Amino acid sequence: MTTTVSALFDRYEDATAAVRALEAARVPNSEISMVANNADDFHRDEHVDKKDVAADAGIGAGIGAALGGAGGLLTGLGIMAIPGVGPVVAAGWLVATAAGAVAGAVAGGAAGGIVGALTEAGVPEDDANVYAEGVRRGGTLVTARVDDADAARLQAILEQHKSVDLAGRRGEYEGEGWTAFDESVPVPPRERIQDARNRTM
Repeated sequence: MTTTVSALFDRYEDATAAVRALEAARVPNSEISMVANNADDFHRDEHVDKKDVAADAGIGAGIGAALGGAGGLLTGLGIMAIPGVGPVVAAGWLVATAAGAVAGAVAGGAAGGIVGALTEAGVPEDDANVYAEGVRRGGTLVTARVDDADAARLQAILEQHKSVDLAGRRGEYEGEGWTAFDESVPVPPRERIQDARNRTM
């Protein structure tokens, strides 16, 4: 049996450190996924392999084979756009699952793609909505499908790399009147994305 461990990070550098720690703990690249907000063009072309670039999430249904290849997950990052989230830099199984859902869905499928892919993998829907909202606001989501016996240890590894306190972040969002991820809400302006990326809590 497998369990999905996941964490949201404000700082991209913390997320990449967590990915490397999972790889060092022998989690296969095929079981790790990362989705990072790129609405402020934080990731320039020189940091992303152009052959993996997809202009639209619907085009990305087959990207799973191209992303997260040899050399580690981080060498396979590609750019795609997800309605409601905006441009992201991403790699791994979650991206392929979400993009496949978008490619075969009617309008509104992209939100279901991210939240739906997480819930299908066993992430509680409430948490999946906070993760999607966190990415929309500038964060980076790291997930991994792992053996049940290793789940607690690997979740702890994610948390050791300055992950967001999910309950606290949910409370913060709800204090603003937020109830769930909504792809019809405009993507925040780039200066708010940059501010969110530089948070210290």
